[in-house]
Amino acid sequence: MRIDACRACGSRHIEPFLDLGRLPLSDGFVPTAAEARNAPRFPLEVAFCHECSLVQILHTVPPEELFGADYPYFSSFTDTLLKHSRANVEARIAERRLDGSSLVIELASNDGYLLQFYRDAGIPHLGIDPAPGPVKAALERGIDTRLAFFGLDYAKSLKGEGIAADVIHGNNVLAHVADTNGFVAGIALLLKETGVAVIEAPYVRDLIDHGEFDTIYHEHLCYFSVTALKALFARHGLFLNRVERLDIHGGSLRLFVEKRDAPGESVLSLLAEERELGVAEYRYYANFAQRVEGIRDKLLAMLRDIKAEGRTIGGYGAAAKGTILLNFFGIDDKTLDFVADRNTHKQGRWVPGVSLPIVSPDEIEQRKPDFLLILPWNFKEEIIRQQAAHAARGGRFIIPIPEPVIR
Repeated sequence: MRIDACRACGSRHIEPFLDLGRLPLSDGFVPTAAEARNAPRFPLEVAFCHECSLVQILHTVPPEELFGADYPYFSSFTDTLLKHSRANVEARIAERRLDGSSLVIELASNDGYLLQFYRDAGIPHLGIDPAPGPVKAALERGIDTRLAFFGLDYAKSLKGEGIAADVIHGNNVLAHVADTNGFVAGIALLLKETGVAVIEAPYVRDLIDHGEFDTIYHEHLCYFSVTALKALFARHGLFLNRVERLDIHGGSLRLFVEKRDAPGESVLSLLAEERELGVAEYRYYANFAQRVEGIRDKLLAMLRDIKAEGRTIGGYGAAAKGTILLNFFGIDDKTLDFVADRNTHKQGRWVPGVSLPIVSPDEIEQRKPDFLLILPWNFKEEIIRQQAAHAARGGRFIIPIPEPVIR
């Protein structure tokens, strides 16, 4: 479905600035090569709202198709994310003085990667997630989790049970929901008057400044600036009072949202920076497509030169961003021999659109490729550490974003 009005403010003054064409679903890994070749494709076009400055894609794929029974993303396979989540939980426990009488809710809780640290600290918790596989994994680990899409209606049903939260976590989910306003309204309903919502989302400024086009995919409906977020929360009686900039996922924001209006210096300074840079103006985004083409041309030339020398290349990390990069750049089995991934739920499947098999990292030791193209470049340091044996025998790493380089 193509939208004709802004997902946040409803304005019809939305203007496209990047068209990636028709691409397969980024997490649409399938069991066979034939299914991968014939994977369904959907338009992926990005636009800017002149009214509230929200960046958003113009087409919505039904969430049931995105997060169904075969949804393969399990957060616990990423060591960096686990370390990041533990630190987040420990800081919230100390800051909010959480104890056995508190309640923490996580929206899009996946396999319990974050809530496990609250569980271990003896703090009551509730996870909500729409993907059956990760929910099953969380329940098996003793993490209280419900299978559901969160929005205002579901928040009302929880409120009817007497549920109210001291802390609500929402990591990399705000961008995923088609009903942006209903999602935020649901948070406002469930949050105690003294509570805080701690939300993480990729920062559109990092996306644009670093050419991170591959973080644009059908699951990510919106791309946020502080300016756009402040207006979104205010619409529902919530206030953005603190912001932390994070390196994770190529550059993210951690937002502290409350029912009292008390913006700190972290918010005020970022708002001022965005005004000075023009983040709330179309011109900031206007040449992004040209910069993406430059990254594509440089990476493809690099890969052609390597293949022309008779050397071999494997891919590492069947990440959502990898699906976008491979398909948009046209990198398939003529260039890469395979894509290795630690996630056992992805192994044995195929990357949609480009028919690349997903194998265990053990395959790297068996095949010994000369190069590894790191697709989840946001975790490049973790992957390079894991692949010390590849480096020890002279293997090299190709990092595509923000600028294609060989290490």
